Amino acid sequence: MSLHSSLSAGAALSRRQWLVAVALVVLALNLRPALAAIGPLLQSIQSDLALSFSTASLLTSLPVLAMGLLSFVGFRLAQPLGVERTVAASILLLAVATAMRFWVPGAGWMILTAVLAGISIAMIQTLVPAIIKARFATRAPLIMGFYVTAIMAGAAIAAISTPLLATQLSWRESLGHWVWLALFALIVWVCWVSRSQEEPVHQRATPGPGLSHWRNPRSWQLAVFFALGTSCYVSVLAWLAPYAQELGYSSKQAGLLLGFLTACEVVAGILFPWWASRRNDKRVVIAVLCMLQLVGFSALALIPHSALLLWIGLIGLGIGGIFPLAMIITMDHIESPLQAGRLTAFVQGVGYLIAALAPWAAGVLRDYLQSFTLAWFLLASTSLIALWLGMKFSALSYRRHYPSDAVEVAG
Repeated sequence: MSLHSSLSAGAALSRRQWLVAVALVVLALNLRPALAAIGPLLQSIQSDLALSFSTASLLTSLPVLAMGLLSFVGFRLAQPLGVERTVAASILLLAVATAMRFWVPGAGWMILTAVLAGISIAMIQTLVPAIIKARFATRAPLIMGFYVTAIMAGAAIAAISTPLLATQLSWRESLGHWVWLALFALIVWVCWVSRSQEEPVHQRATPGPGLSHWRNPRSWQLAVFFALGTSCYVSVLAWLAPYAQELGYSSKQAGLLLGFLTACEVVAGILFPWWASRRNDKRVVIAVLCMLQLVGFSALALIPHSALLLWIGLIGLGIGGIFPLAMIITMDHIESPLQAGRLTAFVQGVGYLIAALAPWAAGVLRDYLQSFTLAWFLLASTSLIALWLGMKFSALSYRRHYPSDAVEVAG
């Protein structure tokens, strides 16, 4: 089945589709360990490599920046190999970047591994939504939910297991051993997905963020909504574990707390997309998620010791629901897989560029104020902005902003 073939509405998944779905889940598990494994080990990394908080923030900010930049050119770069073979090449690059951490000699090399990992993750995240939209048609929201949930599950696994590995291994070895998961994903992808194409994707038109989206107010609203949710996600991924250690928790306990947060994200990634799928108008779901984030971040700033697990759980549920919902709402705006891919590329590109500033800004504030309190307050305020934007996303507005005829011609 080629990337641009369509599936019959409501049909049960075929055996090949199930194999592709499993491959997507295995692939998604690899898209966060390179970032999530850093936080619980940050004290050891900072001590060994002499990193300030603002410099350490680059280990998260630069990969997110790469995700944004490559969202604009990812499909163009994929043309020579085709979309699905380019994903395979990106998995290989991720494996190389991860393996380099076994021997990283200094801060510059550590940042280089983060950049390479970010490039590979960026290419994968840019291309996969179009693959899902084309291969699964009306089942795309369900598969997207599984895919995004698996991304967050990968973060949970990394956050919990990496500090446990560090009790027996060095921090370099604890980070480097994630290469085996990447190699497994590469084998699964090549065997089950890349060889199943009927024709090379580069022989067809491939989607990229067309010029029309730069002029479309709804495209910007979707991009900023995605950016706000992603800013919260990458900030807690980078700084929750170091913050917990400042509160007196050990690195192992801090990793478990981050693992708990990402486990809540996994639950939310299943629960809230399911709830949203039962509603034509998803604004009530958006409101609930934004309020969860608002309460969680505000309490984390003001009264962290009173009920830390509760505040972390609220944040995890909010982030875990908004992240997939932003992608699902974006894809719902347009029927055509190609044009949905263009819009998704624009939303991710702008969104990740904005979100890349969040962990860096939090690191700078921590260096200057010796506290993460203001950073948590700023993240709480983003929930109010996301709520205001989310109320604009009524189902009736989709076609008004993207009339089908104009969409097919645009870009």
